[in-house]
Amino acid sequence: MINPNYSITGCVRILSILFVIAASTACSQYKNVQIPLVKGGYPYGGCEPSIDMHPTNTDYLAVGSILDGYHYSKDGGKTWTSKQMKSSYGVYGDPVLKFNGKGNVFYFHLASYKKTTHLDRIVCQKAEKIDAKFNDGTAPAPNGAKVQDKHWMVIDPKTDVIYMTWTQFDEYDSADPKDSSIIVFSKSLDNGNTWSSPKRISRFGGDCLDGDNTVEGAVPALGRNGELFVVWSGPKGLMFQVSKDKGETWLKEEVKLFDHEGGWNIEVPDFFRANGLPVFVSDHSESSPHFGNLYLNWTVQNERTGQTDVMFSKSTDDGKTWSSPQEVHSTSTKWNHFLTWLTVDPSNGYLHFVYYKKDRSSKLTDVAWSFSKDAGESFIETVISEKPFEPNASVFFGDYLNIVARNNVIRPVWPRMDKGAISLWTALIDLK
Repeated sequence: MINPNYSITGCVRILSILFVIAASTACSQYKNVQIPLVKGGYPYGGCEPSIDMHPTNTDYLAVGSILDGYHYSKDGGKTWTSKQMKSSYGVYGDPVLKFNGKGNVFYFHLASYKKTTHLDRIVCQKAEKIDAKFNDGTAPAPNGAKVQDKHWMVIDPKTDVIYMTWTQFDEYDSADPKDSSIIVFSKSLDNGNTWSSPKRISRFGGDCLDGDNTVEGAVPALGRNGELFVVWSGPKGLMFQVSKDKGETWLKEEVKLFDHEGGWNIEVPDFFRANGLPVFVSDHSESSPHFGNLYLNWTVQNERTGQTDVMFSKSTDDGKTWSSPQEVHSTSTKWNHFLTWLTVDPSNGYLHFVYYKKDRSSKLTDVAWSFSKDAGESFIETVISEKPFEPNASVFFGDYLNIVARNNVIRPVWPRMDKGAISLWTALIDLK
């Protein structure tokens, strides 16, 4: 039975929705900067980027890109240095970059360890400073040959404790009904040196086919009273899990928030694939007027028309109730919006989204930024790519974009494609 304290008892009413289209697809008012890729030989380098910003210096930025790219800037993103990550465990994609409160930078990634099996662990490598050497890495204990995939984490800004969630496959891409996928959790109390034993936190599993019926996309967020919240998607929809004791115990059964319209494994014409997995964050800054709010962002697809839209919902009462899902962009049948990411500026509580905006009648694709100064009551959308690009459906293009914001300095990161070649970009956005 669902814990009644966390059932969805109603919706927070959204008082007003204001959409302003601040730029056309023809030009951008924000300078685009290309981030150099590493010379690793991987043909899809630049995809699935992750970005974070130093906690006290907005000029310091760190970016990861598949399979093994590390990129950093010391001048707010105007210039970049790139290098190839190395580890004895192998560096095999899904990079997630995070700074802790001390300014240490962590690079989390999949593994391909020659001494065991492919993708058997999530690796955490740490550098003391943005331009320092990374250590070889640590990992939560593997579970035999089971595949560990699609991780995300949150770092407590006060304690530097790292909380991480991901999907475990009994056997990746197996159609055997005996094989399943589950959501697991681990934490590190000592800056990534050691990890707690991985713990299953999803009662309901999924299949292993890496599609709508697989449980995937788990993202943790911190609550205002020390809670730990996690959201993911799967065959039952968008699911919500809660721990009130820093991950030691969890609800006996996760709570369904919403149906995931069209499933998370959506298909957009001209793109290799374009998943709609959830992005989940909290406003965890006590100085923010919206401290404690939980924000959920995901993509849906109309099963009749194929149109995709970027959705948003929030909770102001620690996940007990959630607002009715709404679009973060203008409503139009002309565009597909997808591959979204969301962040919160801890200095003021502003919300910032980045996603692709593709013409439904052609291949032309732009990058859009939407932001809200009032906790999602209204949104302003702007095209930030200086020119559109044309994707190629036969070329892998990743599963998500990324964005970071602090003190009104906003830095999105995205791949684009020109004549089949992938490049990596950011835009220099500074709100006045």
